[in-house]
Amino acid sequence: MAANMADVRLEDQWRDILSVHARTMCEIDRALHPHGLGASDFEVLDILTSGTVTHTGEQCRVQNIADQVHLSQSALSRLIGRLEKDGLVKRSVCQEDRRGVYVVLTQKGRDLHAEVLPLQRAVLSRMLRAQPTA
Repeated sequence: MAANMADVRLEDQWRDILSVHARTMCEIDRALHPHGLGASDFEVLDILTSGTVTHTGEQCRVQNIADQVHLSQSALSRLIGRLEKDGLVKRSVCQEDRRGVYVVLTQKGRDLHAEVLPLQRAVLSRMLRAQPTA
């Protein structure tokens, strides 16, 4: 019986995490929508500005971004395509490995990220600081 109760608590904890994630992503989407971005769009821009996954300078391989976001490879590719169409990023082929693709922020992407960063951080602060710790 004790193991069963431990399993129930674990499942409840997992559901709480999923609920916080879903509510937070929806709030970020709402905050960024007037700027033409969603939460996943912002996440890619944020990763590119952070410099934590860049290969050389400001270029980043798509695979390195994929390791950081929770999207399928095809969904990430479509997202990057939309960001490129909007002039926020630019793609180029990796010269060392023709299968690889680099992504780099444009100035427009950098400016939009700076504009919406306070909005995203405010949502995170409001949504995550209100959560009880386990």
